[in-house]
Amino acid sequence: MKINPAYNTRENITELYNKPLLELVYEAATLHRKYHDPSEVQMSSLISVKTGGCTEDCGYCPQSAKYNTDVEAHKLMTVESVVEQAKTAKANGSSRLCMGAAWREVRDNKDFDDVIEMVQEVNSLGMEVCCTLGMMNEEQALRLKNAGLYAYNHNLDSSEEFYADIISTRDYQNRLDTIDNARKAGISVCSGGIIGMGETIDDRIGLLMSYVAMDTPPESIPINALVAVEGTPLEDQKPIDSWELIRMIATTRIVFPQSVVRLSAGRTQMSTEAQAMCFMAGANSIFAGDKLLTTPNPEFNEDAQMFELLGLTPKVPFKDGEQPKSHLDEKIEMKKKEQVRREQELKEAREKAEANGFAPRKVTVTQD
Repeated sequence: MKINPAYNTRENITELYNKPLLELVYEAATLHRKYHDPSEVQMSSLISVKTGGCTEDCGYCPQSAKYNTDVEAHKLMTVESVVEQAKTAKANGSSRLCMGAAWREVRDNKDFDDVIEMVQEVNSLGMEVCCTLGMMNEEQALRLKNAGLYAYNHNLDSSEEFYADIISTRDYQNRLDTIDNARKAGISVCSGGIIGMGETIDDRIGLLMSYVAMDTPPESIPINALVAVEGTPLEDQKPIDSWELIRMIATTRIVFPQSVVRLSAGRTQMSTEAQAMCFMAGANSIFAGDKLLTTPNPEFNEDAQMFELLGLTPKVPFKDGEQPKSHLDEKIEMKKKEQVRREQELKEAREKAEANGFAPRKVTVTQD
């Protein structure tokens, strides 16, 4: 039951969302136990492999080049650095690694080749690999799948009606197309939204309805609470009450019983008790580590203490699906062969020149 047939219309979901909170949480908890182990919560880690300088104007995002925030732009991390961070995350209990790049869209260049190698290497560690790289086409999705990508994250953020109030540089259909490209490639879809941006309850219902309308809803649905960052258009938004996040998680769990509901951004503003209510209401994944891309997040040791207190255990990787196999990437291999060919040509040219008595002119540099 990927979509609950009792709640597949806007009217029914609205009625569900507005139920008395304890009744709503009880219904969500009951359904959660039917399809999931309530004692398991997946720990995921998120690495910003390329930070800042994004050309988009998402009103909530400090990585936009259009806003004056404290985020410093950094070029793409090296494959080696990402692998080291992945090993640390795994040692601290994370079974999934999500790599985020502040790109509007994937481009077929050396940076994307490096991301392909990151996916291959992290997959070899036995972790679920997720990427969020902006828009991508079908061919790019297939390259990621071939590299061993387990999931692709591309959030819808809110309802289609509210979307234009927070983003103007791409439209809702662009996001739906990217999700469709991931799906066509056989990649698991991770897609959710943010609450607390000034949207109405009807907009929150509209977000869920966008997923109801899909042939296959996302395997993972992150529910984020806005973290208002100084310098962004939404800097003055007041934090939402924890009960709103609990209500949204419970509603999402009931509408999509089999999906993983991810308690994502905004956890630093929540007490342990509020997070416990989220787990009871059906959240079965968190992001661990001190940052979510560029915003604060509870550290590993805090989450370990919370897990012990609540009797939770970290979920093992690939419990919901098989580990993808990583294959050699044809484009990368062709570039490597071309590089070897060029180096061989240069070597032969030098050897030929030396055999004919030619030697490079020596230049002496003097300083005054």
